[in-house]
Amino acid sequence: MDLMKVIGMRFYGYHGVFPEENKLGQQFYVDLELSMDLDRAARTDDLDYTINYAELHAFTKEIVEGPPFKLIEALAGHIASRVLEAYTMINEVTVRVTKPHPPFEIHFDGVTIELRRKRDGHGATVRA
Repeated sequence: MDLMKVIGMRFYGYHGVFPEENKLGQQFYVDLELSMDLDRAARTDDLDYTINYAELHAFTKEIVEGPPFKLIEALAGHIASRVLEAYTMINEVTVRVTKPHPPFEIHFDGVTIELRRKRDGHGATVRA
């Protein structure tokens, strides 16, 4: 399988357990790794045989900037399942969601959740 990576997308969302997170919001970083066959796109130079990453960005933005989740695990899971539903040429997706400024009195570069999901032999989504 070939791999497309869309790294460092930044969105403003209202996800979190604490009410102030849901009210004030903050930035979230999202990385996607998409496993799929890109041979035909490479041979033909035709956008129809790959994923338009501008559309993928807009698709991801709609999710992250949409209704809030308490956990970034749930946000990442939702992104993974929606991407696999919308883009049937993707066989496996890895989603990384980083919350760079959790509301804690500790100093670090954020918390990242990474989920990997793939299709089974019947097209259903399963954990990788």
